[in-house]
Order: sequence, then structure tokens, then C-alpha cells
Amino acid sequence: MSAPAVATAAEGPTRIILVHGTGHGGWCWYRVTLLLCAAGHRVDAPDLAASGVDPRPLRDAPTFEDYTRPLLGLLRGLPDGERAVLVGHSYGGLSVALAAEMFPEKVAAAVFVAAFLPDCTNPRSHPIEKDYTLSQSLVRVSSLYVADLQSQPPFSEARYGAVSKVYMVCKQDQIIPEAYQRTMIAGCLVADVREIGNADHMAMFSTPAELARHLADVANTYA
Repeated sequence: MSAPAVATAAEGPTRIILVHGTGHGGWCWYRVTLLLCAAGHRVDAPDLAASGVDPRPLRDAPTFEDYTRPLLGLLRGLPDGERAVLVGHSYGGLSVALAAEMFPEKVAAAVFVAAFLPDCTNPRSHPIEKDYTLSQSLVRVSSLYVADLQSQPPFSEARYGAVSKVYMVCKQDQIIPEAYQRTMIAGCLVADVREIGNADHMAMFSTPAELARHLADVANTYA
């Protein structure tokens, strides 16, 4: 039996912004991007600073906001009244949270795919596991910006907290195990929790079609 098709954009193209994890780049979303674009969605998968093919060395992105600036610039440039669905994978969940904190009016929903999900109580560095490592092809040296995140106040209820959140539980994840994913969900108000049973940490590689179907459905529901 063939897999169900990715849902087409319900009311015109929906903008979906895919945010990679630490050490990776927008390249990691290429399969999901092709599926979503074929269904009529507008997709951006930016390289964050000193990531992917972004030419900057890590020293030119000394703070977490500097690292996330390409995503922030995309949101800042959206036309008035347009909102995007932000999708963060792994460490990209913190970049999505920062974007939602700074531009809540431009975020239709924040989607966390096996991602760090901060709350509005603890320091911004709270969800990061000490033993968090990734060793995939095409990775670049990166930083978890723990000290910088620890120096910042928690994300606010009025801004980040007010954005609709969706969490994609990847049940075969060995990097951020399902138990820890659910611990983060329990500590944060999440509107919608979905499961991808066969997905490992890199769901965009292991289950790209199923992930794309979920993202298209979220876009049609929240945008």
C-alpha cells in the first residue's frame, strides 16, 4: 500500500521555515522540502550562522542570537500580516523558541521535531543534556551556547508562551530519547503531540514522507 500523499496547502501557499540542529545546515531538510514544495507550500530552510554553507567562522557568531540571526532575519522580513510555521529539529528547537519570543505575531505555530523544548520558568539552557552529541556527515564545529543561554532570562509567557506549539515525538531517537522528549512536553504547554513510530533522531532522513505529512497538516491547521 502506498503512503498517503502530503496534504496540499489548504488556502494558498503556507510558509514553512525548517530550522536545523547544531552542526548541520539547511541541507538536511532537502527531502522534506521537496515533498512540501510539491504539495504547494512555500519552504525556507536557512543555514544558521557558521552552519551549513554559511561562510562565517564560529567566532563570528559569539552569542546564541548571532547564531540564530538568519532565522530572525527571515521572520523580520515577512510582509505585515503573514505568519510562518516554524519547525525546529534537535537544538533548532531553541532557535525556534527565540524566534517566537522575538516575533510571536509572525509565528503561526512552533513545531519541535525531537527537539529541545524550553519552558517559561527555567533558564533557557535548561533542556540541553550534558551528553548531547551528534556525529553525522557534513557537520561543522558548533557551540551549544550554554553560558550565553544561562545568562538570559526564561522565555516569557506573554510572547513565546503564547505561540501554539506542536511536538513530534520520534520514538526511536537514541540522541534525545523518547522519555526525555516527553519530560519536556510535560513541562510546557503543548497544543498538539504527534508520534512518528519509526523515526530516529534524524526523522528527515529516516521518515521524510511521514514527517512531511505531519508538517503539511500542521501548516493547514494553524497557519
